Amino acid sequence: METPKNNQHASIAGPWFREEFPILESSTYLISNSLGAMPKGAERGLQQYAKEWRTRGVRAWHEGWWEQPVEIGDLVAPLLGVPTGTVSMHHNVSIAAGVFLSCLDYPSDRNRIVYTEHNFHTMRYLLEGERRKGADIVVVPSRDGIGIELEDLLAAIDERTRLVPISHVLFRSAFIQDAERIAARCREVGALLLLDVYQSAGVLPLELERWQVDAAVGGCLKWLCGGPGNAFLYVRRGLDQQLEPALTGWQSDVEPFAFRGEEHIRVEHGAYRFLTGTPNVAAHYAARAGLEILANLDMSAVRERSLQLTELMHNLASERGFEIASPNQSDQRGGTVTIAHERALELTQGLLEREIICDYRPGAGIRLSPHFYNTVDECRFAITTLGDLAGPLRSGSAH
Repeated sequence: METPKNNQHASIAGPWFREEFPILESSTYLISNSLGAMPKGAERGLQQYAKEWRTRGVRAWHEGWWEQPVEIGDLVAPLLGVPTGTVSMHHNVSIAAGVFLSCLDYPSDRNRIVYTEHNFHTMRYLLEGERRKGADIVVVPSRDGIGIELEDLLAAIDERTRLVPISHVLFRSAFIQDAERIAARCREVGALLLLDVYQSAGVLPLELERWQVDAAVGGCLKWLCGGPGNAFLYVRRGLDQQLEPALTGWQSDVEPFAFRGEEHIRVEHGAYRFLTGTPNVAAHYAARAGLEILANLDMSAVRERSLQLTELMHNLASERGFEIASPNQSDQRGGTVTIAHERALELTQGLLEREIICDYRPGAGIRLSPHFYNTVDECRFAITTLGDLAGPLRSGSAH
């Protein structure tokens, strides 16, 4: 069953587009927070790429390949709540974030980077490079091991802050950070917000332009069902013209095939400004199908469906005596339910052996992430099986 875009009344029905995802025929796929299920259209896209390479050869660059990093970005843009022409595609988030970071310097009176505990570690690796440029990194700790108190984060962002690079949804617990409030605080003190939306794009409604988020990174790998090699960078209009990336390449040039020499480099405007070198053409062909499916769904409906399924799993696991390592309040929880257990790794392996596809993260537990294509029965089956594997009255804490 499919829910048309803007059809709020059908939102709780689901699942949607299930027949488009072959892996659902052989497994209970609950790991969209890590790798979204592959739509049939992705395979057709890769076949199209192979055909064009085989039959058109080098001519394919001028017949569509060259523009793909921005054309695919334009498909991502509505899911972020931003205008077309503001999203560029990159090989991974390390590159996408690295391009943005390469625009920044750190004067002595504004050299602070405010970071939070439990962000995904990609950014932390990059921030070590920023430290060498003079940045002073401040990490806001979690009080409960699940989320970050908003007041703690807002208090850490002050007039010395240059950058706030944080995850919208924390990958271990699925705790949602209040991007709109954080963006407002950044504007108040003159700091920049770089929001990692990898764990929210495709499962939460996003309004990055309305929230006045300065920049965002993420990818199609997870909830957008686009496969690896499809990360993205959004930079808000106005700010983009103020930034000059040092990590750049010939695709950012106004006339990249003019080969004028370094004294004549002229950087493009908009999304092209943040491109680097040769694009990941095959990955872009794979990404289109998932993005087109999401474009036909109302994101408010996707969120409502996600809440229905995660709330069900949360309640069933709690009834079984499991400790939940995700927020109890549904409005603070993204698309994942994390279950803590002293045997979490072993239990995860047991689920995988039974074709219940999930994963384990140290310090958190078992992550279960249903998406719009999953059923209520699949969610019940996963928790029932987990309970059977753990044994009666044997559920326990991972801490």
